[in-house]
Amino acid sequence: MLELRPTCEHCNKPLPPDALDARICSYECTFCATCVDTVLHNVCPNCGGGFAPRPIRPSRNWKGDNFLGKDPAGTKVRHRPVDPEGHARFEAAVGSIPPHER
Repeated sequence: MLELRPTCEHCNKPLPPDALDARICSYECTFCATCVDTVLHNVCPNCGGGFAPRPIRPSRNWKGDNFLGKDPAGTKVRHRPVDPEGHARFEAAVGSIPPHER
């Protein structure tokens, strides 16, 4: 189950469970859309993968107790600002490869 991390790992912007601008990689590294687009350029600084919109967990129990009330969002903040120069070097090495081929 997705952890639904509470903030962007780079800028620490709050990303509540219903945030439409939350982005995750396949390891659940979580960033806001602005950082993914303007800082990371769709290259996860932790694994090199690409990003996708984070799904929204239902806030209401529509079926089978699969909802935010039973499985709440995570609360542990992982504020790890990206080093722009280091990420630029990493992005130069892998950024031209489409995410599905990395």
